[in-house]
Amino acid sequence: MNKLVLIAGGSTLVYTVLAVVMGVLPGITLSGTAPGPGVVPLTALQAEGRDVYVANGCSYCHTQQVRPLPQDKIYGRPSAPGDFAYQTPELLGSERTGPDLTNIGVRQTSAVWHYIHLYNPRAVVPESIMPAFDWMFQVVDHAPPGVTPIALPKAYAPADGVVVPSHEAQALLAYLLSLKQPPLPGDAGENGSAMPAKATPREGASSAANAGVAVSTAAAGSAALAAGSANDDAVKGQALFTANCAACHQATGEGLPGAFPPLKGNAAVNDANATTHIRVVLHGLQGADVDGVVYSSPMPPFAGSLTDVDIAAIINYERRSWGNHGPPVTPQQVAAERAKGK
Repeated sequence: MNKLVLIAGGSTLVYTVLAVVMGVLPGITLSGTAPGPGVVPLTALQAEGRDVYVANGCSYCHTQQVRPLPQDKIYGRPSAPGDFAYQTPELLGSERTGPDLTNIGVRQTSAVWHYIHLYNPRAVVPESIMPAFDWMFQVVDHAPPGVTPIALPKAYAPADGVVVPSHEAQALLAYLLSLKQPPLPGDAGENGSAMPAKATPREGASSAANAGVAVSTAAAGSAALAAGSANDDAVKGQALFTANCAACHQATGEGLPGAFPPLKGNAAVNDANATTHIRVVLHGLQGADVDGVVYSSPMPPFAGSLTDVDIAAIINYERRSWGNHGPPVTPQQVAAERAKGK
């Protein structure tokens, strides 16, 4: 009997100590963490949306923690304790089946995109394995006053009527758009111009005796370097486009009719004067008229999250893809437009 009491008491003691050390003390410490600069409490609707997020198991597939690792840079800056001052319990998550959502309110500002994505993720991300949350929407003959129907692609739209979001969908959207990382004091390297690489003279190019060989070798080497650089830029541009632009404009560059404009055959993309194209990527756009269609969904600005080199790579990818023929731009051109301000 004494042995049973000893075993039960010892196990209980160990469990209690572990619970306090691993759960209670960290909770007390975190609850006393001051909010970071710009971190604000959720509104009532956003808090309701957080409950919807939890109830539907979104945190099983989406994390809300950006690690200080190179592969996490696309999601935002590394998370800081003050980011979670008003998000207790923290929805950090441990699986990243879908992308991290820490900064989704900055990366994807379009309510239209989020609604389409919730209604049927395949409508905007064909390879998505996320389940459809179409039960959060209603199909009605006519949208109620003040409610804008969801601009679904024809292949995903109902045969009759229009789709409008329920209150749950609106609350969930409000929560997702609230997930933004305010910049931390001293943050650097998130934007600004990239310094151009300095050219270095080739060895032997100044030798008069070997001038002919040196010049021809240098020319061949320069051509090879240029070809390699162009290929690297193309790969980088495609990767950046996929991470930042394809969700709306699609991998085909055709956009989504009525929701997001096409880049394929787009006048600004093919214009020899790339000013408009550069400024749209830098500063975003809303209410654009493209071929007679007005797109009300806002395009987010990338001036604060991408360097001039990155933006030039994206623009050049768009200008040479899907049959487009716009001349390439340089990081220096992007820097000049950035310097002019919005």
